[in-house]
Formats: sequence, C-alpha cells, structure tokens
Amino acid sequence: MGGTVRWRDGGGTFRLTAPEEVDAVNGTNRELLPPVPLEIAASYRARTRGLLGRDGLTGALLLTPATSVHTVRMRFAIDVAYLDRRLRVLAVRTMPPGRLGRPRLRARHVLEAEAGAMERWGLRRGVRVEIDAD
Repeated sequence: MGGTVRWRDGGGTFRLTAPEEVDAVNGTNRELLPPVPLEIAASYRARTRGLLGRDGLTGALLLTPATSVHTVRMRFAIDVAYLDRRLRVLAVRTMPPGRLGRPRLRARHVLEAEAGAMERWGLRRGVRVEIDAD
C-alpha cells in the first residue's frame, strides 16, 4: 500500500521490499526478515497520542500523514524513519527523549520504533517498505 491509499487507524505489518539491498549490508537473506508488527496512526487523535505514555513498543508505529515528530515527554529513545509517498526511506534518525525533530519536506509518513530496531531490520535510506494493513 502507498501512494493515494486512505489510511485508517489499526494494525498490520511491514516488510522491506528490496531484500537484495539488505543482504549486502547485513549478510542476511530474505527469509530471515519476517514481517514486522505495525500500528497505524492515521487519525489526528492517534497521531497526537503516538507513543506518549508507553514504556516500549513491539514492532513499529506508522504516523500518516506526518513530516516530523518529537520525543517530548517520552520515556525511551526511538528510531525514526521518514518515508516519501512511495514508502521509500528518506532518512533514519535516533532521537532521545525531549527532542524536536526537523520537518522533512518530502516526507509523507513517519515510522517509529524503539532505538536500535531499524538497524536490526536493515531499514536505511533508499530502502522501500511494503505495508499490509489489517
């Protein structure tokens, strides 16, 4: 899913769509990269709440639409991936609690996960993700 999809709050999974790029970086193969659990926050209320009040996250949270995030009042550091309208990663950053992220002009979605998770998944600039919503 991507492009002109009407996102709704809910769940799903995501996976990388270019595993050959991940293979070269991590030395892993496609079968070792299972789909990652995903929460989708598409409504204003869900995006505003985000990860506030949580002590952790299993999988990732997709904020859509979004061009930036903050970690003010958060309890843990997060990895943030900015995605364009085709779900290609524009940038990946780790943000400690209490920070304001810079807006990314070409970003349409933001993917959040616990710090270190995106590196383990092989998520980096230029890689595309595929989202399967429930």
